[in-house]
Amino acid sequence: MDEEKFNMSLRKFLKQVGVTSQREIEQFVRSGDFSGQELKVKMVLSAEGTDFSHTVEGKISTQ
Repeated sequence: MDEEKFNMSLRKFLKQVGVTSQREIEQFVRSGDFSGQELKVKMVLSAEGTDFSHTVEGKISTQ
């Protein structure tokens, strides 16, 4: 495995996930009345064709 290519590909994917996820969450929050509330969020990452699954849960303050 070419570590440099793998690392670059992984970083590119994670950047895309971060940017698009932030945009979607911002649009969702702005579309409703969530001011002062806390959103419970969950991100599930999986790899098609494998048994890989990773879940991250957290809270986002809208104050």
